[in-house]
Amino acid sequence: MAAHSFIKLDPAVERWNRMREDAYKHFRFTPRTTFVSLMGFVFVPGAIYYLSTQTTNKWSWAGKRKDQALAKQSS
Repeated sequence: MAAHSFIKLDPAVERWNRMREDAYKHFRFTPRTTFVSLMGFVFVPGAIYYLSTQTTNKWSWAGKRKDQALAKQSS
């Protein structure tokens, strides 16, 4: 004997879920998707890496007191 379900299925939600599950089957690289993927996987991480390498030796957080500056002293 089947159990009764109290969930009412909405056909629009079911279609949306099926579209999201099958999105990889219909994906194509177009100029727009190529640009978006390059921005997300190359340029943004590259910019973060560049900024982190430029400022890595600029600040010193170890053992600072209230009246001491965070900037490292240039020698």
